Amino acid sequence: MSKLGDLGARLHRGEVGYDFIGNRKIWYGLSILITITAIVALAVRGLNMGIEFQGGAVFTTPKSEVSVSQAQEYAEEASGHDAIVQQLGNGSLRIQVGGLDTAQSDQVREELAKDMGVPEEKIAAELVGPSWGEQIATKAWTGLGVFMILVVIYLAIAFEWRMAIAALIALIHDLTITVGIYSLVGFEVTVGTVIGLLTILGYSLYDTVVVFDSLKEQTKDITKQTRFTYSELANRSINGTLVRSINTTVVALLPVAGLLFIGGGVLGAGMLNDISLSLFVGLAAGAYSSIFIATPLVADLKEREPAIKALKKRIMVKRAAAAAKGEPLDAADELSAEAAVVGPRAGRHGAQERRG
Repeated sequence: MSKLGDLGARLHRGEVGYDFIGNRKIWYGLSILITITAIVALAVRGLNMGIEFQGGAVFTTPKSEVSVSQAQEYAEEASGHDAIVQQLGNGSLRIQVGGLDTAQSDQVREELAKDMGVPEEKIAAELVGPSWGEQIATKAWTGLGVFMILVVIYLAIAFEWRMAIAALIALIHDLTITVGIYSLVGFEVTVGTVIGLLTILGYSLYDTVVVFDSLKEQTKDITKQTRFTYSELANRSINGTLVRSINTTVVALLPVAGLLFIGGGVLGAGMLNDISLSLFVGLAAGAYSSIFIATPLVADLKEREPAIKALKKRIMVKRAAAAAKGEPLDAADELSAEAAVVGPRAGRHGAQERRG
C-alpha cells in the first residue's frame, strides 16, 4: 500500500488525525477575513463586466502581423472606448469594445481594417445588446435561488436542518470568495464565468455531503455512550474522509487547470478561460469550506442542544473523576481528552490488551 493509502486507512480507523474542530476559531477567523476582503473589493472595485452584460461590439480579425497591444491601440483610437483584445489559437484576434451601436460598430470595423491592413469583409463584427446580459443575469440569480432552496430542503430531510444551514453558509462562502477574487484581480465576468459559478455549487456540496454522511453514521445513538463528544465524532468524520476529499479535489482540479493554463493561456480559448477560472477558484474554496467551515459549524450548532450539552458534561465529569483518582481511562477517552482522533476499533484493542 502506498504511503498516502496507508495514511488514509489510519485516518479512517482513527489511529491518527488533526484537531480540525478544536482549531475552528482559527478557520472561522481566516474565512471571515477573506470574505470581508472579497466584499470590500466588490464594493470598491466592482466587477469587470464583459461585453455580454454591458453591450457593445465584438470584432474577430483574421491572422495578421498586428500584435495584441497594437490592435488594442487601434480599436481604442477608432472607437474612443476601452478595448479588450484576446489572441485566439489560430492567430486571429478577438476585440471587444463596449458602448457601441450599429453605426459606430461599422465605423470601427472600417478603421480596424485600414489600420491592420486586412480586408474589411474578413473582419467579423457582432453587436451585443445589454438586455441580453440582463436576461442571463436574471436567470442566473433565479437558478441560484432555486438551487439554494432545494439544497436546504434536501439536506434538512436527508440529514437535519443544522447540516442544511451549515452547507448553505459554506456555499455562500465559496461564491463570495470566487466573485471577490474576480474583483480583486480584475478578471472579466462573462457568460462563461456565470456557468462556472453555477457549476462549482455542485462540486462544493459534494465534499460537504460526504463528510455529513460519515458524521450522521458516527453520531447515531450518540447519547447512549459516554466516550465521545459530538465535536470529537465530527473531528473523526473529517479525518476519516480527508484523503478522499483531497483526492477528489485534486483529480477535479487537474483537468480544470489544464483548461485554464493551456486551453486559455496558451491556446487563447476565451470561453474555456472564463469557465475554468471560476471552476478552479471555486473548487479550491469548496474543498476548504467542506473541511474547515461546514462541519465545524454543525458541531457548534449541535453542541447547543440540551441533550448534546448534557452528554458533553457527563463525559467531562467522567474524565475528570478518572484523572483525579489516577485511574486509567479507556484508550479512546485518553486520546480524546488530548484532542486526538481515535477510532472505536483502537479503543476496543486497548481494552482487550488491558484485560489480557
